[in-house]
Amino acid sequence: CAGAWVTEARPVAPGTPRAQRRVDAERAVRHLGRAGVRTSILRVPGIYAPDRENGTPEGRHRPSSEWHFHLDIMRERPDVNAIVHAHPTYCTILAIMGLEIPPIHYMVAVAGGSNVRCAPYAIFGSKELSQNAVKALEGRQACLLEHHGAIAVGASLPKAMWLAVEVETLARQYHGCLPFGAPPLLSEEQIGAVIEKMAGYGHQG
Repeated sequence: CAGAWVTEARPVAPGTPRAQRRVDAERAVRHLGRAGVRTSILRVPGIYAPDRENGTPEGRHRPSSEWHFHLDIMRERPDVNAIVHAHPTYCTILAIMGLEIPPIHYMVAVAGGSNVRCAPYAIFGSKELSQNAVKALEGRQACLLEHHGAIAVGASLPKAMWLAVEVETLARQYHGCLPFGAPPLLSEEQIGAVIEKMAGYGHQG
């Protein structure tokens, strides 16, 4: 719902209901004194989703058709306060092919492990899709959804949005490698070392 990010992260079609429902974000962006940290201030009105107790705030829009996985992820993951779901081009190409994003680049580590898994297909808006997504997100901050799109989660909306953009970048890089054959991959140990080094660095958001 953060309208200021629309032009940053490939714009949505302006005539769609999803675009029309987006709210304007505050344009003020504060750069803090730590490396890799960015803060955006959002207006609360217009941000809509069920809360953890399955309620929808009075006066807000109805939740999207994917409210199942928004609710279930937040119930299963107390560390998650924001969820970004989208159908970005390269994530969706890989998801159509049922491919995860393997450790082609050290930045795969920002999703929490050595890969970005691809959850098995289930029809949109279903409990089955929600269950598949929750499982794919075990120990991870992002996943693909087969024949559908992608999910990124975070402790805040800026962090989740940052990660969603980063996962799309990784998907594009992997897509670009595939015409040359199977790319060489980083090992579990190498990704683990990256995760350890990134801890506390403030990479996300």
